[in-house]
Amino acid sequence: MTRLVCAAAAVVLLAAPGVAACARNSDGTPVKVEASTSSTAVASSSTSPSTRVTDVPESSEPGVLETTRAPIPPDATVCRSEQSGPTAVAAVSDPAAPKITVRMPPGWSSTPGTGDVGALLSGPDDMVAEVTIAATPLDPSAAFTRYGDDVMARYPISTLSLLPGDFCGFSGQKLMGTWARDPDESLEYQDRIAHIWTNTGSYLVAVHVEAPSGTAGFDAAASVLTDEFSIVIP
Repeated sequence: MTRLVCAAAAVVLLAAPGVAACARNSDGTPVKVEASTSSTAVASSSTSPSTRVTDVPESSEPGVLETTRAPIPPDATVCRSEQSGPTAVAAVSDPAAPKITVRMPPGWSSTPGTGDVGALLSGPDDMVAEVTIAATPLDPSAAFTRYGDDVMARYPISTLSLLPGDFCGFSGQKLMGTWARDPDESLEYQDRIAHIWTNTGSYLVAVHVEAPSGTAGFDAAASVLTDEFSIVIP
């Protein structure tokens, strides 16, 4: 399987509206996707230089920022999104893992997950979602590349488009595409992933939403679920 990297798009997307994002299909063929500018601002840090370490990314992956490593106090809310309506909290057994709060569309419900799955969510018309929180030794670019490759490998027919999805100073991406075992029956999906550093290591958080292709209300529900989420570092 070929990994498509759009070096120019990752930079231009952050600066100008209506430009092409990275996309590919299951045979690695480039696909042009129109995208709008992200309005998310990178949060500034007031930590002194003596306690602040940054890793400057060398990557063409959309949404990859410098990783800032500064001491974080216990139970710190490092990102608080403006959330109205019902929410779901995703947490895993790892005591050092971040806790995530996502918005839920009307008519959705959530239950706790197991392992790296912090929450399982279900909606009408066979729409489902899950929030995974997994420790990773990889930097943001490598973690995002692996995640995208895993998404593409799940079905024999698959497409994937990428947009920058960084927020609150964390590297992030938005993914969308389709899966199919044959051309007559397919699924559509949208994901929001973020690379989150804690005092003890890094975690890849992923919000994944899927439904049968053409499901009414999928885009609206996925937009809510993959919006910026709240993050608490234990």
